[in-house]
Order: sequence, then C-alpha cells, then structure tokens
Amino acid sequence: MFNISKAFDGKPALGDARFTLSWGEVHALVGENGAGKSTLMNIAAGIYAPDAGEQRVNGEAFAPKSPAEASRVGIGMVHQHFRLVESFTVAENALLNLGSQARTVRQAADLLRRKADDVGLAIDPMRRVSELSIAERQRVEILKVLLLGARILILDEPTAVLTETESSALLDFTRRLAESGLAVTLITHKLKEVAECSDRLTVMRHGRTVLASAPMAEVKEAEIGLLIVGETVPQVQRPKVDPGETRLALTSLRFSGQKTQQGLDLKLRAGEVLGLAGVGGNGQEELVACLSGAQSPIAGSIDITGEIANTLSPRRRRALGLRIIPADRFAGGLIREMTIAENIAMTEIAQQTQSHRLLLDRRRIYARATDAISRFDIRGAAPDRRTELLSGGNAQKVLLARELDLGMKILIAHSPSRGLDVKASAFVREAIGKAVEQGAACLLISEDLQEILALSHRVAVINNGLIAGERAVDDVTPDWIGGLLSGHA
Repeated sequence: MFNISKAFDGKPALGDARFTLSWGEVHALVGENGAGKSTLMNIAAGIYAPDAGEQRVNGEAFAPKSPAEASRVGIGMVHQHFRLVESFTVAENALLNLGSQARTVRQAADLLRRKADDVGLAIDPMRRVSELSIAERQRVEILKVLLLGARILILDEPTAVLTETESSALLDFTRRLAESGLAVTLITHKLKEVAECSDRLTVMRHGRTVLASAPMAEVKEAEIGLLIVGETVPQVQRPKVDPGETRLALTSLRFSGQKTQQGLDLKLRAGEVLGLAGVGGNGQEELVACLSGAQSPIAGSIDITGEIANTLSPRRRRALGLRIIPADRFAGGLIREMTIAENIAMTEIAQQTQSHRLLLDRRRIYARATDAISRFDIRGAAPDRRTELLSGGNAQKVLLARELDLGMKILIAHSPSRGLDVKASAFVREAIGKAVEQGAACLLISEDLQEILALSHRVAVINNGLIAGERAVDDVTPDWIGGLLSGHA
C-alpha cells in the first residue's frame, strides 16, 4: 500500500500511509487508538475506498470496491467487533458467506469441520452463536474468511477481549498460519504481543506511517512506545482528596450469579475511588446490571445518595447522579448507528434537558458534541459522524463525554481502559481522577490490577459475588490480594 489517504466528513483519517506485507510472516501494525490502523486495513479489505494512493497484490495493481473483490484475491479481515447473527448456528452464519461453495447448512457444516481440523481450531458448527464464548466467536470469524480462500489474513485487535490463555493460543495459531506460507497482519497496541509473535513491525501515528516494515530484532520495545505516542505518557496520579459523605451503600445485596445465600456489603464515599478487583465471572457483570437498574436484586438494598433504589428505573437512578461506564462500550453504552452528537445527547433527551416536549434542540445538541470532541480529544470526529466509524479509544471518549457530566455523583466504571492503548488508557484514567477530585465517588471494577492499584484509595476483592476482603491501597500486598482472588485466603 503506497501513499494512502482517506478522510471522513472532511476530517483526515489517513495521510500518505504505507504498508508492505510479505508471505510467511506475522506483521504487527501498531499505533494508539485513532492512529489509522483499522482504517488502512479496511481499505485493503475493500470496506473503504481510498481518496488517494495505490495498492498491489503480488505486484499487480489492486483497487477493491467491496470485501467480495478483496476476497477474490485472497484478502480476509476479522474485525474487532464480530459480524455474526447470534440467533443463527455457526454453520448458518458460514452459509451466508460461502455462495456456491455450499447450498445447505449441512454442506456448510462439513466445510467448517474440515477447515477447523485442517488449521487446528475446534468449533461445533451446529451450536448457536449466542451460546459461544468470545474466543469461540472469534474462531468462527477466522474460519469464515479462511473458507473463502484468504491467504492474506488481517486480524484487528484480536486479543482485546480475550483472556491471557486465550490470547496465547490465538497468537500461537497466527504463527502456525505464517509458517504454512500465509501472510498475517496483526493490528494491536499490546507491545508484548508485538515482541513475542511478530516478524516485522509498522508503526502509525495520527494517520501516517512513522516506521515502515522494521524487523522486530532491530527495534527495542521502548523505541516502539515512543514512536506510537510521539511523546512520553504521563503517569496518572491517584486523586488527592479527603473522602466525604457516603454516596452508595450496598447492604446484604443478593443478585443472580452469587453462589451463596450471603449478601454483598459495600460503601462508597464522595471523593474516593474504591477498586473492586476480581477474576472475570465472579459476579461483576451482574453487580453492574443490578446497580444500573437492568436487573433487580434478589434481596438486600441499594442506597443511592440516601434513597433506596432497588425498584427505581435507570432514568431515576441517573437523576440521582448515578453514571455507568459498562465493560462493553457498544453492548451497554453507545449505539453504533447513531452519530456522536446523538449518542452524547441520548440520556439528556431522556431527561428532557435537550428537548421541549416533542422538539429537539438540535443546535444545542451539536454545540455540546463539538465541545466534547474538543475537550476529550476525540480524533477524526465530527458531531454527525457515526460512532461505529470511531476507533475503540475514541468511542470510549464519547462515552466518557456523556457520562462525566455536571450531574454525576457516583461513577460505576467497569474495565474503563480495556482494549485501549497506553495513551488512551492514561486519558481515561486521568478523566476519572479529575471527576473524583471534583467530588464524585467512583467504583472501579477491573481485572487489571495495575489499573486498580494506580487509581484506588481502597481495594476490595470480589469472589463468587461476595466481597472477600478490603484494605486501604497502601496495605495491599501480593499475597493478600492473590489469596483472595484465588479463593484460598
């Protein structure tokens, strides 16, 4: 790819970007969120057309007008956000793409089984996608593009939502593909993966290629980090304030997912961050659903700023100052097809602060979105740009811009920097810290211990849906937290 340029809504996303991929290699394409990595590869995959530039495959000029055209020359892309029909089986999803290769679900299932055995990816073609884990859904997406004949495989942030064990298995798989002669592009911001798995490296920043096709053996990790951000990333400081009144109190709270008859007790005060650490699957999702009003508690009480909220609607909880940053920004926070302005205004419209009866104040909605884009450094954005076109980090900033408003008293932040690069993570954590310094109370739920320890004043550990222990952050030791996380303390 040579001198590729692309703009959206008049905002440049790429400028003279370049990329070269060779057969038999894993090539890491890295850069901070919004650097243009996914946009560049979406052009290679025929999803976007470049405004300028040239592409070649095996020396032949190539300008795909659709993913189908890219597929015909052997290019397949697995996106960060999967494109599967959840109510369909794996075989039914594959059938949608296979064309003349398969006419029936049974034929699609047979092709899937053979390909899965051939490349070493176990999957049951007759299971419904809704029943699959995230790692299994990713396998389905990979098998789909391989069945279409992909020999150039593009993986967009493939480990962002995987556990460490799942990530390791996937990276081993990419190496096997490369060793078999395929070419693999790994879009990532995790430098550990880059160092362990890749043969060569390309770095992008602000839509431009700043390092092209460097052999991994010749580049130091510290140099990569500096190229990615273009500057040193400041260390996020823990908010320095004195805790005030109790903002959130959970008493003997029981909710689905708990494995005992006991309840969860927790208190959160103004001006503090309480970090809730735990291995995934120990009730974190159910607790957030219970606090947000998406799920009703089985027993116990939720006290939000002095009002019992067990039966209150999500709108009423928001009026009391509760704000939620969910673990999955699109599944529980933003609507992909809506614009940035619409997503930011959505909750205020529900509270009728951006509207009067049936009329929307569109001038005010756009003005607020323009201000948010500037204050939260949402790159390549315009108020009327669809949110689905943003990188993960910039989409998270849209969510922050909406939730960290003047009415916020309690922030429930679930894995707020998951899947983000170093700089975007620092931005998110700094924004949360500023909100707490201004008097908000934050319950930070995360599987990332470094994130917990960096921001929290107190640390609690959740295990089987219960608080297994709690300490001031300065008293937290590896033995204490490790024992509680494993359930052996």
